[in-house]
Amino acid sequence: MFDNFKLDHIDTGEATIRVRIGGSGPPVLLLHGHPQTHCMWHAVAADLARHFTVVAPDLRGYGESSKPQTTPDHEPYSKRAMARDNVNLMRSLGFETFNVAGHDRGGRVAYRLALDHPDRVQRLATLDILPTYEHFHRADMQFGLGYWHWFFLAQPFDMPERVIGLDPVAFFCRQWPLNADGKPQPPGYFAPEALADYLRCYADPHTVHATCEDYRAGATYDYATDEADLKAGKKITCPMLALWAAKGELPRWYDVLAVWRDWATDVRGQPINSGHFMAEEAPQATASALREFFSADG
Repeated sequence: MFDNFKLDHIDTGEATIRVRIGGSGPPVLLLHGHPQTHCMWHAVAADLARHFTVVAPDLRGYGESSKPQTTPDHEPYSKRAMARDNVNLMRSLGFETFNVAGHDRGGRVAYRLALDHPDRVQRLATLDILPTYEHFHRADMQFGLGYWHWFFLAQPFDMPERVIGLDPVAFFCRQWPLNADGKPQPPGYFAPEALADYLRCYADPHTVHATCEDYRAGATYDYATDEADLKAGKKITCPMLALWAAKGELPRWYDVLAVWRDWATDVRGQPINSGHFMAEEAPQATASALREFFSADG
């Protein structure tokens, strides 16, 4: 994985970020989701690196990136804080402006980047998300049962940490079918090297705590930040691409493009024929959509 990519750890001021950098051309920042690391992008990054300089970091709290101290308001794990990390990361690499794509939690960092730093983001792509505010504001029984981990991980310290800490690998694998030996069977689309990185990092209690803080921030700090922007009429002004999993829950629950058009002035999008982990389930289709979007003029 990540042939011809450089692996580095870069101090961004508030956190030290593990990052892979490869390719050449206009910069594209790729942000991963929960409970993964930057390794989720390995196939997409290899494709994009033929046309772009690809920067794929671990978000603060995840992977081998540092885990800043928590605070009662959860701001250190807010998407605003993670966005600051990535502005500083890209600046340290010589990129004052850049394209960004984010999946899952990384998608929330990506759209916060575009709202907080509109002069930095040239084009924005989100993968299988809607704004955090929209999910909580529209939450019903279907959402609560489908995305129950949002509410579990956001519980006060340290109840979820204690539960997950009993067997973090079992929690990570909770949705996998069991094989004949009664062990979780990983989906075939997870590359063994990527999966090993996810499990190794998630077994660290500091990662578990940080990811819980991510969801606590989502339910409080991030929700309030989104709500304030929405009420103020603040919108994403760069061109935006919304991709979603055709086999996932999002298109069953929402009109994805209609929701995003309340948040951005220039939105287009399409489904990808996959489940939620589209960059690994359907890497060619995902990379093709991103490549076309980031290569477009205007």
